[in-house]
Amino acid sequence: MAGLELLYASAAPGITCPQDALVCFLHWELITHDYRGLGTGDQPGPGDKKSELLPHGWNANKDLYVLRYESLDKSKELLLKAIMVDDSMIINALECKSQQVVDLTLNVKDYVDGEHLGDFHRVYKNSKELQIRITSGLVLPIQNSLRKNDSANPSQEFLPATSREYDPLRIPPHHPHTSRQPPWRDPLGPFAVGGEDLDPFRGQGGGMILDPLRSGFPRALIDPSSGLPNRLPPGAVPPGARFDPFGPIGTSPSGPSPDHLPPPGYDDMFM
Repeated sequence: MAGLELLYASAAPGITCPQDALVCFLHWELITHDYRGLGTGDQPGPGDKKSELLPHGWNANKDLYVLRYESLDKSKELLLKAIMVDDSMIINALECKSQQVVDLTLNVKDYVDGEHLGDFHRVYKNSKELQIRITSGLVLPIQNSLRKNDSANPSQEFLPATSREYDPLRIPPHHPHTSRQPPWRDPLGPFAVGGEDLDPFRGQGGGMILDPLRSGFPRALIDPSSGLPNRLPPGAVPPGARFDPFGPIGTSPSGPSPDHLPPPGYDDMFM
């Protein structure tokens, strides 16, 4: 852990509680991942400068630590807040450019010995585990989120293909009837026989499926007075209104009658 001892030695005069030592370790872990400290507080200040050391006043509030960082390539900016809740430290890191937020909770007593704050060689416990948890819980999630954003929003923009350009991935339109029917609509064509039965929704006519509404016979007008002793006065039913008649439709409905389709041998007196 090269550099941690020097960092701790520089901050040792101000380290007065276990959470100070834990924040110092967290700061060192970010430095090893090419971050540099800028300052304290939520907003940039006039005295901000990149440094590997902890900024002035970093532990003024023992219950809330607010630190800002920037990567060496200036691609990432972190706003880090560490909040003490009983014996646990809740660490919240916001990557300002992508608005990615990650959280990590650490039990201070598991990693810091509060009885030896003045001795660097005895102050930290389970250092390897602490290092792994900070890396996997804060550093790597932010890096992975930025890679996903870069792959989802590439810098190179591709213009859509025009109608004259050939797109090998374009799916051609599906015409289910062209394989069995020629493009002409001549009713006397050799393939027109039975076409309406094969495809009743084609709308060419001539099939065996009869539609009484399209049979060619005049349809009976709906008489709203059907079933009443007297006729309704004019205007009782507005034109175009949805209305259910009181009785059978129409006074003289047209259409097939019992004599249109007589049974075979109907004129045989011995039937």
